[in-house]
Amino acid sequence: MNNSHTYNLFPEILPYRSDWLNVSARHQIYFEECGNPAGPAVVFLHGGPGSGCNPAQRRYFDPAHYRIILLDQRGCGRSHPHGGTEENTTDLLVSDIEQLREHLGIDRWLVFGGSWGSTLALCYAIAHSDKVRGLILRGIFLSRPSELDWFLGDVKHFYPEAWQKLLAYLPEEDRGDVLQAYGKLVFNDDPAISAPAATRWNAFEGSIMTLLPGKNEGSASNEVQIARARVQIHYIKNLCFVGQRDLLQEAKALAHIPTVIVQGRYDMVCPPISAYELHAAMPHAALHMVPDAGHSGMEAGTLSALVAATEEFKKL
Repeated sequence: MNNSHTYNLFPEILPYRSDWLNVSARHQIYFEECGNPAGPAVVFLHGGPGSGCNPAQRRYFDPAHYRIILLDQRGCGRSHPHGGTEENTTDLLVSDIEQLREHLGIDRWLVFGGSWGSTLALCYAIAHSDKVRGLILRGIFLSRPSELDWFLGDVKHFYPEAWQKLLAYLPEEDRGDVLQAYGKLVFNDDPAISAPAATRWNAFEGSIMTLLPGKNEGSASNEVQIARARVQIHYIKNLCFVGQRDLLQEAKALAHIPTVIVQGRYDMVCPPISAYELHAAMPHAALHMVPDAGHSGMEAGTLSALVAATEEFKKL
């Protein structure tokens, strides 16, 4: 990768196709395609769990070169049912990605995943390594108990104000188990209870995303807030359905897949130790530790490194 050059996002682009794929009797996932229909395919896996895709994520890729595919995972974004957590596990998401690849008639593709999307990208590559021509992974998250304990507790050593704001919403007697307490509120059938709790839950992660305070992106609807929080809490309660696996050990089998890892040095959502340990398990991968970035994929140094990686993969 050319580290001396600063890369920016490509210009805004609209999909040339968007549709829904029935992946089960219960779930339909939204997907879209943009860029060059005849180009090499790349699939973007969003984070969260629960967040869904947004138009800026199309712009990591040169639209003149790549066939760019984005999808909203089960329960997320424009997928149906919105916020649905039944029949929603990591193995099923991996199956959905593979079903989408087959549906689109793609032989092999580049897989790009950030944060929770990096977990999902690794799980997909481990299950379907012959379908992956390369991996671009950002803000590494391996769904280990230590990482979840960091996110829901230890991060208070750096963001005491944000942690206190999360706690302050709860009755004092419920503050010993934040996940359980918010889960009870967010899954309440009454939106007057679930919506404000979901909004407060989502705001916590948003407040620790960047090295420097970010711009206020505006507030999402109550329905979006609830759906996102429900999917995320569902996954975290279940250790993202990979807590029993040793993804570092499994990732050693991916030594034949060209891989780039991009990590913010001051990532408070997914601390750099996971990227460092993944690189140790995959020494063939290029690790780019961005010195002046947190967790967001849109901070200048991280964004530049990610676009540099997509440019580099043009050569393969």
